[in-house]
Amino acid sequence: MRISAKTDYALRALSQLASHSDRPVSSEELAQSQEIPHKFLEAIMAELRRTGLVVSQRGTGGGHRLSRPADRIVVADVIRALNGPLTVIRGECPQDVEYGPPAQSLQVVWVAVRATLRSILESVTLADVAAGRLPEHIGELAADPDAWVTHWYHDPTKKPAREGERR
Repeated sequence: MRISAKTDYALRALSQLASHSDRPVSSEELAQSQEIPHKFLEAIMAELRRTGLVVSQRGTGGGHRLSRPADRIVVADVIRALNGPLTVIRGECPQDVEYGPPAQSLQVVWVAVRATLRSILESVTLADVAAGRLPEHIGELAADPDAWVTHWYHDPTKKPAREGERR
């Protein structure tokens, strides 16, 4: 799964809003506190307004607020609002793809991928992120040292890459 800069920036900005639920937060403040390019963030905030995740107030003391409590917005909501379904294969949802033999079991793999993503992304709220307290099963997954290691494809017919070199 690839997380775009837009999605990453949106989640960071929304987490900032979650931690300031007592007042509207300006785009400038969000951009500065999260080190996000201001113009890009303004476009993201406009899209989040259109999708109903934030409300905005103009004028002195204005800014952005979450449209509902942070504990009722999950990470999956944000990803779907900006990108559509969590798992898409060639533009189709996993249940809609069809394969002939011998690849037909790929559909089950894609459905399982979606189920796994849902189990994580639908269980973490903006309030969890802002408070730094994630659900226990998320911590357990991240506690595996291998979870922190990037796995790259290595062609076994080629000479191994040197330390730090990517193929």
